[in-house]
This record gives sequence, C-alpha cells and structure tokens, in this order.
Amino acid sequence: MPDFVKVAQVGDLPDPGKMILPVADRLVVLFCLDQQFYCMDDICTHDGGTLGDGELAACQITCPRHGAKFDIRTGEALTMPATENNLTHEVKVEGTDILVRLCED
Repeated sequence: MPDFVKVAQVGDLPDPGKMILPVADRLVVLFCLDQQFYCMDDICTHDGGTLGDGELAACQITCPRHGAKFDIRTGEALTMPATENNLTHEVKVEGTDILVRLCED
C-alpha cells in the first residue's frame, strides 16, 4: 500500500470547499466539508470528465458535464448517467497538514 503524501494545509481549503491536486500519477479532488476532509479521483466514471469543476452541495459533487452526482465520502455514483462508483482515497490530518494515501484501483 502506498504511503501518505502531504497534499495541502488545513487553511488552504474553505469549508465547504474543494481543490484539484496531482498526487503521484493521478489527479484527485480534495474536499473539506464540516471540518472533515475527503478525497476522490478527479474523474467522472460516466465519460471521463473532471469532477473538480462541479458544484459541491452537502456530501455530493455534481459533474459539470452531464449532471451525474457522486457521494464525496464513499465515491458512490448517486445519479445517472454515472453507473460506476468513483475511487476514494484515505485522508488524514497531522497538525495542519493534510495527507492522502492513494487506494489501489
């Protein structure tokens, strides 16, 4: 299993907020919601578009291209046209550092 990698500082994200980040060989979206941090691949499983440019509302991110919604906590595809879940990654906070460990595909 890969190691945790520092990706941001707690103060870098508003609450609620999101940012697209490169981690190793992939782009991910880091979310802050109710003082909790979540991370998932920056890709809509419907057509490969970016999710990070979508609207964050409650625990859902909406794909800006076709409106598919995903749960940021679990990666679950909540609405059509997406039928496949997104890959989520482990997040932890140490002091003011936000660290992410990529999960295997």
